[in-house]
Amino acid sequence: MTDTSAPAHRQRTTSTTALVVKILFLGSVAAAAVWLIPLLIGLKAWLWLTFTVLTVAAIFALYTTKRFIPGKYIFPGTFFLVVFLITPIILTVGYSFTNYGDGSRGTKQEAINSITGNSVQQVDGASRYTLTVGTKGAVEGPYTFFLVDQSTGEAFTGSAEQPLEPVEEDAVSISSGRVTEADGFTLLKPREVNDHFREISDVAVTVDDTTAVRILDAGTAFQGTKVLQYDEAKDQIVNTATGEVFTVGEVGGEQAFVDADGKRAFSQSWLQGVGFDNYSRLFTNGSVGAQFLKAFAWTLVFAAGSVITTFALGLALALALNDERIRGRRLYRSFLLLPYAVPAFIALLIWSNFYNQDYGLINQLTGLHINWLGDPTWAKVAILLTNLWMGFPYMFIVCTGALQSIPSDVKEAARIDGASSLQTTVKVITPLLLVSIAPLLVASFAFNFNNFNAIELLTGGGPFPDNEFTRGGTDILISMVYRIAFGGSGADFGFASAVSVVLFAITGLLAAFQFRFTKFLEDVN
Repeated sequence: MTDTSAPAHRQRTTSTTALVVKILFLGSVAAAAVWLIPLLIGLKAWLWLTFTVLTVAAIFALYTTKRFIPGKYIFPGTFFLVVFLITPIILTVGYSFTNYGDGSRGTKQEAINSITGNSVQQVDGASRYTLTVGTKGAVEGPYTFFLVDQSTGEAFTGSAEQPLEPVEEDAVSISSGRVTEADGFTLLKPREVNDHFREISDVAVTVDDTTAVRILDAGTAFQGTKVLQYDEAKDQIVNTATGEVFTVGEVGGEQAFVDADGKRAFSQSWLQGVGFDNYSRLFTNGSVGAQFLKAFAWTLVFAAGSVITTFALGLALALALNDERIRGRRLYRSFLLLPYAVPAFIALLIWSNFYNQDYGLINQLTGLHINWLGDPTWAKVAILLTNLWMGFPYMFIVCTGALQSIPSDVKEAARIDGASSLQTTVKVITPLLLVSIAPLLVASFAFNFNNFNAIELLTGGGPFPDNEFTRGGTDILISMVYRIAFGGSGADFGFASAVSVVLFAITGLLAAFQFRFTKFLEDVN
């Protein structure tokens, strides 16, 4: 007699486990939504709020019913594709039509608060506060002030974006006339305040149209009068000490406060659309266009040179060690894979020391005195040599696998037809090998076209011309974009985004051309 109770019991156990997992998963999603949605509303991040709501709705629609079964498997991959690939592309394209950068990241009101707040001066009899500085993350800011009035003992809080307001009693703990704890904030120690005093001193907490609070020392703040005051009716800033008036004007395709001569008066502006100005600057500004073309030319040379040299060396070694007459082939192959086993980050830093002009290993062993990293030409040679050392093991592995997949009777047939070993390799083996590895060569070219680490860790993009920090002698396009966005002259994310969009289009066109070219190899089969 057959016992059917065990399979039924296992089926019930499986169903119960699946139900518990589903409940835990959906509960976690709901909890995350309850926590995240109010936060996004407070930050006025409407795009991410919409995305979050749609995602949560889709999860509950898919996983609480027995419909849309294919969608249950497609959704996770689609979700991560949208979050990590499509969304960054959309945001980059969006920023390329703005002036987003240092001094133009917030709203117009935030810019006005910053401009007028930075003009605060102390006056006799001004209020003094015991100051505690808090952050919600990194010590580098943004900063929130927690203030206790030294005369009344009342507690207040505020930041560059949030005007001064009383603190809720349960939100902070006060000891000896100072805020010692604040819900949701990490409070900086006096030493940390001193370390970041320059950044904190830029924070001005608005009290009203004419006064603001600024830091005096690591534990004290003062309420002072704004020398620069904003006239909302006339949309202008007035210097109350000199009577000078600053109005809104257009400077370089964006709006900013200007003086009587139409020149930009303050470094602060506000986030605004500039249309195609960033693209126009790239293609019409002679200095910028020349740098872009030089970077593009070197990028092509670097990417193509890296692929050609690594493939040539990898193929040569693979052909040599594919000969069955060589003893110890496995040992030799293991040694050749060692450069591939060393993390690229470490290898690049080590090689940068090898190229030191005075103490580097290369100059000491060869007796040369080449300024490898100080001369633009030699620096390019150093990058190609280093990339060759790091990249040939990969090509060696690929070529070895492709050679072993070619039938031996093909070689025998070539020899019977009278072909020499060289002719067999060039006219028979190599074309068959290219059929299988051509897509990998295309992928390697695309990787090196955007190989930021090889440039930044080895040469830092240098050497740099005098008084020029936008592009160094070895900067490829991607490292040039990095220098524009985070360079010493100030971040210009809008323009960097425009260059990134152009770079994305160029990479796509080159990849499409290469894949089209590799189709001709299919006829070899």
